[in-house]
Amino acid sequence: DDLGLLPQPSKPRFQTALVGIYVRSQPFGGSDKSSNGHRYDTIPFANGMISAGMSCQLIHYVHQEHAKFFDVVQNFQALIVRCNPGQIKADGGDQGKFDDSMRAIRKAGIQVWPSPDVMEFMGAKDALCKIADMSIGLEDTLAYYDEAAFSAGFKKTMAFQPRVIKQNRGSSGEGIWIIKLKS
Repeated sequence: DDLGLLPQPSKPRFQTALVGIYVRSQPFGGSDKSSNGHRYDTIPFANGMISAGMSCQLIHYVHQEHAKFFDVVQNFQALIVRCNPGQIKADGGDQGKFDDSMRAIRKAGIQVWPSPDVMEFMGAKDALCKIADMSIGLEDTLAYYDEAAFSAGFKKTMAFQPRVIKQNRGSSGEGIWIIKLKS
């Protein structure tokens, strides 16, 4: 269901695709999906591309049709990959096979955002910690790997402002809490 998707431009500046994964064993295709089977941000992403004069086709990766899928995506100039880590495996596919094929697509000159290598590096929960000291980061972004460090560090930073906590697993928006001091 592509309800809300703008019409594709008749003469697009670029031909792009937004790649998703529908986990058939999960309601709506995964906990990050709306009732239409797409991630909540899929239609706005695609409409942004369309509004900029590019076509943006919404396509789902189906691991049983791996070769056919990668034959089709060779016809695009760019791919936006919106497959959460673990969902390809949850649907019975092989994440490594998918990533290797995306690397081959990039090598052929087709843009892939994000690339599997960027996902591997930046997809980790401590990715925001890695950029904390950069101009785009927040210097008080921290990761805790044991209970003692969490107890000491969290109490210290909590005294100054609300905190966002993300557990070190999952990537579909589960396990995120905003913590504020009581008034």
